[in-house]
Amino acid sequence: MIGGAAVAWPLAARAQQAAMPVVGFLHPSSPEPFRVRAFRQGLKDAGFIEGENVAVEYRWADDQIDRLPALATELVQRRAAVIAAGGTPSILAVKAATTTTPIVFFVAEDPVRLGHVSSLARPGGNLTGINVLSIELAAKRLELLRELVPSAVRIAVLVNPANATNTESILRGVEPAARSMGLQIQVLNASAIREIDAAFATPVRERSDALFVAPDPFLIDRRVQLALLAVLHRVPAIYQDRLNAEAGGLMSYGPNLGDAYRHIGVYTGRILKGAKPADLPVVQSSKFELVINASTARMLGLTVPDKLLAAADEVIE
Repeated sequence: MIGGAAVAWPLAARAQQAAMPVVGFLHPSSPEPFRVRAFRQGLKDAGFIEGENVAVEYRWADDQIDRLPALATELVQRRAAVIAAGGTPSILAVKAATTTTPIVFFVAEDPVRLGHVSSLARPGGNLTGINVLSIELAAKRLELLRELVPSAVRIAVLVNPANATNTESILRGVEPAARSMGLQIQVLNASAIREIDAAFATPVRERSDALFVAPDPFLIDRRVQLALLAVLHRVPAIYQDRLNAEAGGLMSYGPNLGDAYRHIGVYTGRILKGAKPADLPVVQSSKFELVINASTARMLGLTVPDKLLAAADEVIE
């Protein structure tokens, strides 16, 4: 009897593991802890714990966007019950790989305009998710940068050309806003670590007054490098997420990305429980944080206006 029980337990464990639903997670960048941690928390909030009642297959392109189609196909072949897709390049790759598997997306601009869903309230297909509005906030970030550095005229805009859709959208928002404020824009490209180093030589050589860092997964992952280079070259810069300011960046304005990934996990769990993507409204971020790193401002010799300090959600000393 004891011997039979010993055999039965491994068999039962294997059967339980085989019965677990599989969730795919596809991202163009790297396995940053904040992304994974927040996604797992969202799954947990929906009643799923990775390794206990759900299995998660992670696929990271490590900033090589051309790898995404093959990675998306792997997840479809793995018969993932739901695929979470971070960013437009991932969404496009999964859409090309399947028209039936539910997809929960993280996107930085209007998914209706991008053709991912038919409407925000009734997505209508196999996709739903969250729009963090990072692209739409480009003009506001430019205004905040000008408020902090009122003498600024020449603004360098750092983008990732490998993320073409994102870059096009950012420039479409920044350029008219800059013209209306009488600012001159200079576009800098960086899609690799060495290219970021090279890009920072341009503002110094061209005497740019400030730097606007585009919302982009690769640039978020290089936040420490960006913060150090900005201080080294004495360039005031604004970023999209508080993670940048916490890493030493001067100022950030935008939604909390961790909250967004948590929401993706919640929606993934709801679909595992039977909800249909077509019936889950696309959520739009409604809370935006202004975070100022006062220590970095002092290193740059900047005095943060009282009005800006009062408006900040957090001032890092």
